[in-house]
Amino acid sequence: MTTLDFPKGFLWGAATAAHQIEGNNVNSNWWVHEHEPDTTIVEPSGDAADSYHRYREDIRIAADLGLNSYRFSIEWARIEPERGFVSRAEIDHYRRMVETCHEFGVEPIVTLMHFTVPRWFERDGFWRAPDAADLFARYTELALPVVQDGVRYVCTINEPNIAAMLAGGEDASNLVAYGLPNPDLGVADALLASHKRSREVLSQVAGLQSGWTIATQAFKSNGEPGADEMLRTYGYPRDDWYLEQAAGDDFLGVQAYTRTFIGPNGPLPVADDVETTLTGWEFYPGASADGLRSAWELSGHVPLMITENGIATADDIRRIAYTRGALEGIHACIEDGIEVLGYQHWSLLDNYEWASGFRPTFGLVSWDPVTFARTPKDSARWYGRVAAANALTV
Repeated sequence: MTTLDFPKGFLWGAATAAHQIEGNNVNSNWWVHEHEPDTTIVEPSGDAADSYHRYREDIRIAADLGLNSYRFSIEWARIEPERGFVSRAEIDHYRRMVETCHEFGVEPIVTLMHFTVPRWFERDGFWRAPDAADLFARYTELALPVVQDGVRYVCTINEPNIAAMLAGGEDASNLVAYGLPNPDLGVADALLASHKRSREVLSQVAGLQSGWTIATQAFKSNGEPGADEMLRTYGYPRDDWYLEQAAGDDFLGVQAYTRTFIGPNGPLPVADDVETTLTGWEFYPGASADGLRSAWELSGHVPLMITENGIATADDIRRIAYTRGALEGIHACIEDGIEVLGYQHWSLLDNYEWASGFRPTFGLVSWDPVTFARTPKDSARWYGRVAAANALTV
């Protein structure tokens, strides 16, 4: 048996996103798309896990498990449900979430935009609108009361590379996987401008650290002639460019799940003989370490945080195995001198997985769809013991 100790102050947590767990996010663009007559989304989010009302219980569960941090997103569509109309009550709601984290000894890590935007923002041009960055900066100003007291880390935009690919035509049921289309580079530029404007606003708060989170996809050459060239052509606008743009930020979030092999003609489907998860992705615990090493190099050594990592599975034993393997790789990165601030497991709760609905279960905690009663899984208790010890036994 070997004990792998993690750095003092390492943030052990779990991550969620507002639309995926809160429920009834009726003023968001995703709610609109879920209810369109010709939607490809398999089911609406509805009440989701009702975490909007049960956030206190969820934060208490995280604390009781032994976690010392919790990454959650606040919802622009609640704070500004109509253009120019601000809900002070919703700002207070998210302030209470921050206060509850501190009450239970859990550090809040706040995300400003996790894919969803107000329906009016999409109606008025979305990220292609000429005033998109101005509007996101204004929203960041509205959110300052949420983060100005007791929040150290703020993620501005979640996975802008995936957002740009969605704008380029990606089906949301296949967010990080084989055969991603070309991203909309205009949207990518708008997201970068919005990120920078948001960071300018956040810099008003002394001690606050800000950055964005990138879905590092562990693209790998399959070794055939021409594959290395295709790897660069395919991977740069989908992954590497965003990591380069994080240079100079306070920190950078790495979100890693699987890998994709690239041949001379592009990405290859997952091989038939490998283990896959409920999302159809390869079971690949090394994704986090790959993402950290790539992000560290391309960002010019910006401090990193694993802001998402996990698997969709109904087999909790495989969730533990995957997480153990991921943590071993993360520890190896730290041993090699990479600054890793923490690890946020995706996800605290089984949640609404966009176009795939509720079937892919990523959570450490399950819940009853009728009573919403929460039940921590064995993987939650295992992970909590690792977090409480700040060490992994292998």
